[in-house]
Amino acid sequence: MTAAITGWQCSLYHCRQYARMPEISLTKSCHVQRYLSRGLNSSSSPSVGHGYVRRRGGNHAVSPDVSSLSPGFAVEFLEAFDDEYDGVIVDPNKLPSSANAFASSLRVSLSSWKLKGRKGIWLKILLEQVDLVPIAIKEGFQYHHAEPGYVMLTYWIPDYPCMLPTSPSHQIGVGGFVMNDKREVLAVKEKCPCSCPNVWKMPTGYINKVDTSFLKMVAFRHAHMLAFDKSDILFVCMLTPLSYEIAIDDKEIQAAMWMPLHEFVGQPFYEEDQMSRKVIDACVAAHEDRYNGFVAHQLTSKLDGQSSHLYYDDVLHPN
Repeated sequence: MTAAITGWQCSLYHCRQYARMPEISLTKSCHVQRYLSRGLNSSSSPSVGHGYVRRRGGNHAVSPDVSSLSPGFAVEFLEAFDDEYDGVIVDPNKLPSSANAFASSLRVSLSSWKLKGRKGIWLKILLEQVDLVPIAIKEGFQYHHAEPGYVMLTYWIPDYPCMLPTSPSHQIGVGGFVMNDKREVLAVKEKCPCSCPNVWKMPTGYINKVDTSFLKMVAFRHAHMLAFDKSDILFVCMLTPLSYEIAIDDKEIQAAMWMPLHEFVGQPFYEEDQMSRKVIDACVAAHEDRYNGFVAHQLTSKLDGQSSHLYYDDVLHPN
């Protein structure tokens, strides 16, 4: 049983915001004097010159940093929209196709965002335009996180410490305790050079879909500085099997079987490992209705209008 949480909450929020991307609105072109220097501050006003900058979306400020542009070279602001925290989210699907155009657009856009008092800039660069990453880094962007199809960069404008959320700090895993009517536990031996070889254990790992019915969350464990120096949270869940047939993934599992409970808990490992034994005791108690665990309750919040699950001890009752 492996489970994959792609974990960074801000990215979900940003994806939801993309639906509000305004239509492109080209306004009257303005001209920028070629000799304006990189060091011009936000109170300076550009003069009319040979080059020009086209305005898109709501970004209307003119960049002072266009000294390297040739006469007549058109520079466009990056397609972007404001987030709810006075920040900016750049549309990754509308970045300029060439490196030179991207560099110029990024500079004028940064100057515009600074003049408008924006704070955090989120720049998502897709895999097919990965050559743009060094350009953004040179302009002061920082790596935030990466997924198989993109890298996320950020830029913090204010002169006080960055308040953008950090990259994911936790890995999420799950352990499934499954016991049938014969008081047999689904037990596996994993193919791993871990500290407990040849121990029969409940299936654990990162989260993938499995053919079971969820009953309740029994407990969770929190540990720090594990894989990749990240924290790790393991949720232990009570499950009901939808089938008693066992299909073994031989890439990860050495063996699997339905094992009598007394044999399972009688292994030396569980007699010596206090935490693992406490987990099994809690699972058995939950199976026998001697422990409620954390039961899923479907509720709707006014914060987002969405239905979600809140997990808590079912003994809670309103006064």
